[in-house]
Amino acid sequence: MHPPINPSWYATRQIAQAARPSWQQDAQRNVVIVGGGLTGVSAALYLAERGVSATLLEAERIGAQASGRNGGQALQGLAASMDGVERALGLDKARAIWGMSCEALSLLKHNVQRFDIACDLTENGYLYTACHAGQQAMLASWQRYMATQFGYHAFQLLDRPALAAHLDSPAYMAALYDPNEVHLDPLAYTLGLAQAAEAAGAQLFEQSPVLGWQREGAGWRVRTAQGSVRCQQLLIAVNTAAATLSPELARYFLPVDSFIVATEPLGSERAAALMPSRAAVADSNRVLNYFRLSSDHRLLFGGRGTGLPVDRAENTRQRMLSVFPQLADVAIAHAWGGQVDVPLNKLPHFGRLDEGIYFAQGFCGHGLALTGLAGKLVAEAMSGHPERFNLFAALPHARLPTHWPGFSRAAVSLGMAGYQLLDWLEARYHAE
Repeated sequence: MHPPINPSWYATRQIAQAARPSWQQDAQRNVVIVGGGLTGVSAALYLAERGVSATLLEAERIGAQASGRNGGQALQGLAASMDGVERALGLDKARAIWGMSCEALSLLKHNVQRFDIACDLTENGYLYTACHAGQQAMLASWQRYMATQFGYHAFQLLDRPALAAHLDSPAYMAALYDPNEVHLDPLAYTLGLAQAAEAAGAQLFEQSPVLGWQREGAGWRVRTAQGSVRCQQLLIAVNTAAATLSPELARYFLPVDSFIVATEPLGSERAAALMPSRAAVADSNRVLNYFRLSSDHRLLFGGRGTGLPVDRAENTRQRMLSVFPQLADVAIAHAWGGQVDVPLNKLPHFGRLDEGIYFAQGFCGHGLALTGLAGKLVAEAMSGHPERFNLFAALPHARLPTHWPGFSRAAVSLGMAGYQLLDWLEARYHAE
């Protein structure tokens, strides 16, 4: 038997707190933010620090969705490779975006320190592992490309003996190690940042689902179930909830299921033997696995959710055992999942729906750090300095033919099956 899906392991660690009030009035504010994940909370913080009146409306609880339920790896770069950004925008602009992604990670580390957020920040680096020789060659090429084109020399290419100092697994033959990347409890970080935003003067409301908005004079009227708020500027930061809130935004991403399990505590000695450096890990498959150790010596192991929801805990456990067969006797204590919004090119999707209406989406599960930067860039743009936001907004995106849920489910299923087949074929080819 596996534990029921929900709550996340992160949620079980939080002391129960009373919900914030819901929005139950008709009023006027400078800015309304729809969505209480890291993008929305960060925007509220940085706007408040600029003296801008920001009101955030969250349909559930702060951090209830992707921002508080993800794998906890905070990385530089984007979900897509930087050579795609270079082809789209040119080298100079790609370098600027890379630099901002590094800034995003620095912002996260700085916020943990300046707001004293207890979120188990672990600065032990990150491993991008290779399952076969083809992936090892790809990682070596990536290391050279980032050094020559972007001046990033921190990557270390590890062969199997060097990898053993980080990871006891027969599944991998090499890795690219980045000592600058980190992992943490994402829900604790999100909640801590929300408290910092409120201390700075932002107003955060929970259980306040937005029903829609319409033009009113020179601004916008945002409607909730129990009131409305008139504003000059509006930010939509809702992950896959855009499918119902803004069908136009939903045509730029596919909702992809992600699933994570947490083992029972392994004990300090067994955990240290499994992952001696405590670096977080992701493999280089298209349908990838990612994992890390928690502060209480559990293994948190995740990847794309496949099969029926009732089977996902066991499916994820079997993938875990393919990486760590020595954990066959270890029970799964927690299992949870959710969806991430994935554009076809895996590049973040920023822009404006109309005058004064901003959006930021499409972080592809790579957004724990980048969402914080997104909130900062939106605050800059709303304050009259849109240049950096506009650079991200210039990234090109293909529009799906429809946002109909049946189409999205079919497209994701076919895409996952195709990627799994490609991963299998490449592994077979390089095994021969």
